[in-house]
Amino acid sequence: MRLATVSGRLVLLPANGTGAIDVEHATGGRFGPDTMAALERWDELVDALQGIEAPAEPIEPGQLQAPVPMPRQLFAIGLNYADHAAESKMPLPPAPLVFTKFPTCLTGPYATVELPSDNVDYEVELVVVIGRRADRVSEDQAWEHVAGVTIGQDLSERVVQLTGTPPQFSLAKSYAGFGPTGPALVTLDEIPDPGALGIGCRVGEEVLQDGNTKDMIFGIPELIARLSHVCPLLPGDQIWTGTPDGVGMVRTPKRYLAPGETLTTWIDGIGELRTSFVAASDHKTRD
Repeated sequence: MRLATVSGRLVLLPANGTGAIDVEHATGGRFGPDTMAALERWDELVDALQGIEAPAEPIEPGQLQAPVPMPRQLFAIGLNYADHAAESKMPLPPAPLVFTKFPTCLTGPYATVELPSDNVDYEVELVVVIGRRADRVSEDQAWEHVAGVTIGQDLSERVVQLTGTPPQFSLAKSYAGFGPTGPALVTLDEIPDPGALGIGCRVGEEVLQDGNTKDMIFGIPELIARLSHVCPLLPGDQIWTGTPDGVGMVRTPKRYLAPGETLTTWIDGIGELRTSFVAASDHKTRD
């Protein structure tokens, strides 16, 4: 099952990939149009949408918005791939390095994002979406609390991030539009093994990242268990699980995103994002 948001309304994307089924209309009003409210009733939602037969309305890809538009909590994991830690010249972390992206940064899979400077980097990530409240769950129980997965692009302004001690991870990664997600929330029955998915991004034919989620240091069950032992995970919450190697700031020369470019981000079995970039009105040129 693939759930998405179009014009602020929760929709189901049919298996044939054509059009979208409005969930409120298809369930006779059992569920309203609000995605976040529907996720609070995840088990009911799954039951209501199983085998549903309803006409699909045509949509354009650009109408798709962030599939989970406003999670209450967004956890991001740093240095969760060994090759990325190595290229960053950092030791492997003994425990997950956790920060946040503020939810107002989220945007959809075909967004145009304003670049505040010449120092914006890319980081493709598998994003886990919680479907059932998780409070101090074990690794064995973790998957039972997952609604599904989607793609995230963790855009990062590196000067803001790395100026000062301690660094400003959360602020630098939370400019407007710095969290493209989508194209849909894909349930686990369509993803046999989220721990072994090809993941990457490119600009044109230039491949910037090309990895696999099997190379995570801390897998999804361990992340859910560790996080839920600190604070409850709520329906709709997101865990951004880290990025593989290939980021721009460690290249020689550095490879940052520029106005006029389009970044294609993909994960096998989920789809792709296409993010276009323009200069912000107060865009800062690198010295």
